[in-house]
Amino acid sequence: MSEPTGVEVRRADLGDVDAIAPLFDAYRQFYECPPDLGLARDYLAARIGRAESIVFAAWVGGEPVGFTQLYPTFCSLEVGPILVLYDLYVAPEVRRGGVARALLARAAAFGRDQGAVRLELSTARTNVTAQRLYEASEWVRDDVFLHYSLSLR
Repeated sequence: MSEPTGVEVRRADLGDVDAIAPLFDAYRQFYECPPDLGLARDYLAARIGRAESIVFAAWVGGEPVGFTQLYPTFCSLEVGPILVLYDLYVAPEVRRGGVARALLARAAAFGRDQGAVRLELSTARTNVTAQRLYEASEWVRDDVFLHYSLSLR
């Protein structure tokens, strides 16, 4: 899948953190976290600086308009690496313009290049817009396994 006209998707580095931190802060606010641009910036800088995640940013006209963040891990059953696509956000003013699809395509290409056996993601049950995007992009919803979490805070 090619990128929409005028959209450039590239891997973010430490030099991009200040530019994409407002998008990460807006993403967190979408999920009802309080705004905290400093926290967003520090988090991204730590993940990118320590090579703990892979961040791809989408740019239009030299301005950041979206990002996705992948976390590498492993699958014991498939005996190979997987990538968890944990964050995906596109600025409201450019939504429905192919930016999210371009970010998903870049994440998939990266996973293939790295020899990952699959990408995984989860989204809120109420986020039907995202669900439609994922399914249209050939992601398959898991109806077999349940997801649980244990808060440690």
